[in-house]
Amino acid sequence: MNSGHTRVRHALLPDWAAPANVHALMTTRVTAIDGNVGASTGVYGDAQGQNGFNLATHVGDAPDAVAHNRQLLRQILPSEPLWLNQTHGVAIARHSHVEACPEADAVLLTERNQVGVIMTADCLPVLFTTRAGTMVAGAHAGWRSLVSGILEKTVAAMVQAGAANDQIIVWLGAAIGAEQFEVGAEVREAFIEAGRALGISAEQTDACFVARGNDGNAPQKYLADIYALARQRLQCAGLHATQISGGGLCTVSDAQRFYSYRRDGTTGRMASLIWLES
Repeated sequence: MNSGHTRVRHALLPDWAAPANVHALMTTRVTAIDGNVGASTGVYGDAQGQNGFNLATHVGDAPDAVAHNRQLLRQILPSEPLWLNQTHGVAIARHSHVEACPEADAVLLTERNQVGVIMTADCLPVLFTTRAGTMVAGAHAGWRSLVSGILEKTVAAMVQAGAANDQIIVWLGAAIGAEQFEVGAEVREAFIEAGRALGISAEQTDACFVARGNDGNAPQKYLADIYALARQRLQCAGLHATQISGGGLCTVSDAQRFYSYRRDGTTGRMASLIWLES
């Protein structure tokens, strides 16, 4: 943990064996920097509607409040983060190769002091690094990006940049939990079909879904385990289970700490940040 992290309260730090030059954290709705709380209020505030640390400019929060929160965050970062325009796709941005706010759902960084950021409020933020600390990456894995291969593509981009599969480690940040992520049959079928193309059996994919009871007339619904689906895809990309940490939290159930679009509709966004220290 570096000095910047010790200045942060109420944030998540990855529980992984990253080298000392790799820094990462995930903010919450109540993050504070140097004792200074966020300025967002109402649905963008904390659970009581005050002092929220929303970092998104596109959700309807007061611009001055978001600017205040981003300014606080910037105090612990080596540079301005590369804010993405996330579209639930599979595009990957390279910090040194793009202009501000590119349309992408992942970012790959190989240069020092460049900060990648993934914004979420139920979708799964995934952070990557190599054991040697030569590069870092982040991915926004909502179900659409996940089923389309955002995690495999991020791993492939790291390998293309010089990383070995067995030297990549991954952290799964806070996302909607398996007891809250209700989806339709079409989502389950999409994962089964995409998985089959990757050599994942229908039975393996189906194990990530639990059928919900209905009255016989309503369409069948399922509870999906986005963490299990992500681990499955990462292992399909050549990573071993021991290279993947995190998971197990639920943004919907923990209203004290997390924004949740599924729970609240209009709400703020958390940020998962990663960078290489010089």
